[in-house]
Amino acid sequence: MLHFERSEFDMRLAAARKLMKRDGLDALLVFSQESHFYLTGFDTKGFVFFQCALVTADEAPVILLTRRPDLEQARRTSIIEDIRLWYDAPGADPTSQLQDIMTEKGLKGARVGVELRSFGLTGDNHQLLRQRFEGWCALVDASHLVRELRLIKSETEIAYVRRAAELADQSLEAMVDAAGPGVFEGRIAAAGIAPILEGGGDMPPSGPVLGSGDRALLVRSATGYRHLDAEDQLTIEHAGSYRHYCACLMRTLTIGKAGTAHRAMFDATRDALAAMTDAARSSNTIGQIDDAHRATFDAAGYGEVRMSACGYSLGATYSPSWMDVPPIIHSGNDMPIRAGMILFLHAILIDGPGNLAMSAGYTILTRDNGEAPEVLSRLPLELISR
Repeated sequence: MLHFERSEFDMRLAAARKLMKRDGLDALLVFSQESHFYLTGFDTKGFVFFQCALVTADEAPVILLTRRPDLEQARRTSIIEDIRLWYDAPGADPTSQLQDIMTEKGLKGARVGVELRSFGLTGDNHQLLRQRFEGWCALVDASHLVRELRLIKSETEIAYVRRAAELADQSLEAMVDAAGPGVFEGRIAAAGIAPILEGGGDMPPSGPVLGSGDRALLVRSATGYRHLDAEDQLTIEHAGSYRHYCACLMRTLTIGKAGTAHRAMFDATRDALAAMTDAARSSNTIGQIDDAHRATFDAAGYGEVRMSACGYSLGATYSPSWMDVPPIIHSGNDMPIRAGMILFLHAILIDGPGNLAMSAGYTILTRDNGEAPEVLSRLPLELISR
């Protein structure tokens, strides 16, 4: 069930160990599910419980500590051969078994990195971890380490993102076709899921963010689908997902006749997205993309209703979010843009007092030598009315 060649996993682990040595780490405790998938192929939703992979700076095999339900999951989806189990019981504390494993590997007194920025390490489990290893070894935050490697995609990863982008296009087309006066929002959302699953993709890790009327101003999913009015606005933000790699799109549709305000907002949004795309060159920084976003909207008179950030990195992610951050695209972010990044650019206007929304967004692949990025959607950027 591996979705990459074994040699690619070997290269990733070697690169991770190189960074561990750079940072003076003797071992890394992997809690992020995205890191599990990247380094070993391990594919599960079991990260909501205590689940940790031990990667040492030497060439020793990776050891996974997980629950019994994930034993076969790990055996069949990953390159991990040494799988240790902890069992549910009153007062169970898997950090005790983790300490036994680390003792076995001679890590007492070592400097050990921990992925703190992860949905796979809850606050209570982090407390258990700290209490267990206080004075036993030095735990340091290493959330950045595998994340640093994951930012630049391999050719195989890019192929998966391209497929995800194709599925996102098909999904948006299906939702646009389903939309219209009187249509139930849930029916539109359901229409968008079918092309992704029928095309061999995955359920996206979150969303879709879909809402009309007042709900068109929301930029997060919320319960309470409604029927569209004869004249309305409909915001759709969604991801195509393939082998967990995501590609996002965003549009605000007008239902019925598009008014003057919506048309003006769309023109500004289109121009902002074009400026952001032009700024996403490898000679620039991430923050310069948002500088272009702000300058365009501010010049058009929308400075009070634009967002303070305009996108983020994408990759292979798990619930609860398709956002693969950092980086978030905001002014002042001095991270250099490098070839092989997958970024979601979005230009969003939310006029609360006027109850008006307009947005557009797509996923790009950055290129080398200062070239403009590749937009991974084939769909035209135009105001859609239904």
